[in-house]
Amino acid sequence: MYRKSLGIALMLVTCAFLSAQDTKPTKKGTDMTREATGTFEVKLTPQPLEHGEGDTTVGTMVIDKTLSGDLEATSWGLMVSAITQVKGSAGYVAMERITGTLHGREGSFVLQHSATMSGGGQSQDITVVPDSATGALKGLSGTFLIHIDKGAHSYTFTYSLPEGD
Repeated sequence: MYRKSLGIALMLVTCAFLSAQDTKPTKKGTDMTREATGTFEVKLTPQPLEHGEGDTTVGTMVIDKTLSGDLEATSWGLMVSAITQVKGSAGYVAMERITGTLHGREGSFVLQHSATMSGGGQSQDITVVPDSATGALKGLSGTFLIHIDKGAHSYTFTYSLPEGD
């Protein structure tokens, strides 16, 4: 059992590493793997909790974002976060609907977020929800990476999309 779990874990890490390294367009049947980059502004609005009043460990927020660059869009979403008593340790999950234009193709899609921070390190898994894309983005799949440098937010979006008309 341990060997099988270890083998699956190694396969997943290898796939994640290889997909993160692929930044040039490549053909995959009728899909094209591409990379979009840019910046974004985000506004997080805390929401009241019905349970756990007075407990600041778990919270909910509404996400409002404006994205610029290869992805010109706005988004809104819902986030649930947990902040511990240890500085720099936290986690969040979120669902975010993005509407706009990606490399000239207009539509919308949903991102599913899961991220943790610990001891100055972070881990994030942000992916397009399968079959959530609309319009000219229908068939979109991919992973989204958030970068934060001195309070400035940017992104790298590695995605596949059926070739357009």
